[in-house]
Amino acid sequence: MEAAIPGTIFKIESKDYYLFDENFNEIRCSLPGKFQKEYALKRDKLFIMDIVAVGDKVDFELNKDGTGVINKIHPRKNFIARKAPRIKGAGTRGERLEQIVASNIDNLIIVSSCHAPKFNNRLIDRLIVASESSHINIIIVVNKVDLDPSGQINEWVSLYESIGYRVFKTSVVEKSGTEKLMKSLSGKINLIWGQSGVGKSSLLNLIYPSLQLKVGEISHSTSKGKHTTVTSVLKKIDSNTFVIDTPGMREMDPYGIRKQDLSHYFKDFYPFAEECRFNTCTHHHEPGCAVAMAVSGGKIHAERYQSYLNLLDTIESDMNF
Repeated sequence: MEAAIPGTIFKIESKDYYLFDENFNEIRCSLPGKFQKEYALKRDKLFIMDIVAVGDKVDFELNKDGTGVINKIHPRKNFIARKAPRIKGAGTRGERLEQIVASNIDNLIIVSSCHAPKFNNRLIDRLIVASESSHINIIIVVNKVDLDPSGQINEWVSLYESIGYRVFKTSVVEKSGTEKLMKSLSGKINLIWGQSGVGKSSLLNLIYPSLQLKVGEISHSTSKGKHTTVTSVLKKIDSNTFVIDTPGMREMDPYGIRKQDLSHYFKDFYPFAEECRFNTCTHHHEPGCAVAMAVSGGKIHAERYQSYLNLLDTIESDMNF
């Protein structure tokens, strides 16, 4: 073996870890048993599922046959994680494991659509919470605006812009709205996330034709998209620009959020939360809640508050983070 070489994980398939070296050569690597022991799963305890994630910076040694062995995993500057599906037969405590989708991200690009499938503000708010809690910049893309000639989506666009998020309206059919979006992606590592059928792959193909991503179709029986991507994959656009394509997911449960901290990731709550009677107010049932009063007074959008309550209800109170 040769000396340790820096690399970036771009794809994971079972026990094979594919990475770019400094010259963007693609190397298939394995992971020594010492890492497996360190991160071994233990029932009834909270534990991460992923030893290595897409986007991780690692050191590896090159074998004579051109494959490699990872010998160091560098600390992550950030990552997006979700609750993994429940493990069959697990106990009542700690069965929700942390599944890391990707790491070392500059932008989270949340792609939704006006119609087919309909605009999903609930999923957007969940992704915002996951991103805010990891200190990742958020960009919202509303695709398929050609299906909204009356401009009904503008109310949602105005809402998220008023909170402080950048929102782009795009159409693959009309080839509109992509130039400014592309400038925002340039020179960054961009995690692209959207539920199936919103046109995420078509949009990326329009911006970056060299990607040639497989495009799904809409199920006419459910009006939902059919999955075309099954794992997170980091793709190189140029030496400074990367996109991480993710599975089209219909559910997103942010991981590691405590009930008392959830409101910290709703920026439109900030001006009012400080006025609550109790410092530990969860803005649900407590008396003297300034956030609830702001909702009643129309100062916080009712849909945003409902998203908050829905998320609050999904947080397991018996988890010790």
